[in-house]
Amino acid sequence: MNLQEKFMELCLHYTKDRDLVQAMWLEIEKKYSGKGRHYHNLFHLENMFLELENVKSHIKDDHAVSFSVFYHDVIYDASSKSNEEKSASCAVERLQKIGLNPDMVSRVEAQILATKSHHKSDDTDTNYLLDADLSILGKDSADYFDYTRKIRKEYALYPDILYKPGRKKVLKHFLELESIFKTEDFRDKYEQQARENLAAELNLL
Repeated sequence: MNLQEKFMELCLHYTKDRDLVQAMWLEIEKKYSGKGRHYHNLFHLENMFLELENVKSHIKDDHAVSFSVFYHDVIYDASSKSNEEKSASCAVERLQKIGLNPDMVSRVEAQILATKSHHKSDDTDTNYLLDADLSILGKDSADYFDYTRKIRKEYALYPDILYKPGRKKVLKHFLELESIFKTEDFRDKYEQQARENLAAELNLL
C-alpha cells in the first residue's frame, strides 16, 4: 500500500493545492519515521488501513476515518500524557487548511481523542478505528511479542522498575474489559487470541 498516494488522493477531494498537500504528507512521513518510533510508525498506519479495508462496507465516513488514521499518532512522545490531544490539534489545524467542513474536522478530532481511553463509542466509525488501532493485540503470538519488544524500545527511557508496573496495569485493564474489541467483526477475528497474548505477557512481567 502506498500511504503517500492514499493521502494525496484523499486530500485532493478537498483542495487543488498539491504543494500544500505534499507539505502535509512530508510532515506526516517525517513524524512517523522519527528516531524513537519503533512501533508507532508508518507500518502501523499501513496495518490499520489493511484492517479497515476488510470492514469498509460498515464504515459511514471513510474519509474522516482515513484522516483519523493518518493523524492519530502524529505526535508521539513516550514521556508525554497528552499525545492524543496534541495529535488531534495538529489534525484540526492541517485539515482546516485544506478546506474540510467543520463537522468533518470535529469528527476527526473526536476520533483521535477517543484513541486515548479506547472506550466504546456511540459512533460505529470510531469503534472501527479503535479496533484497527488495537488489532495487533490479536495477531499470532510471534507478531504480538515483536510488538511488545518495539513498545518497550519506545519506552526505553523508563527502567524496568517503572515500566513493568505500568505495563501490567495496561494489560490488566484490557483483560478486565468485557470485550477488548468494540465491533463484532474484530471481536470474532481477534478477541480470543488477544486475551491469550495479553495473559501470556502478563505472566512474563
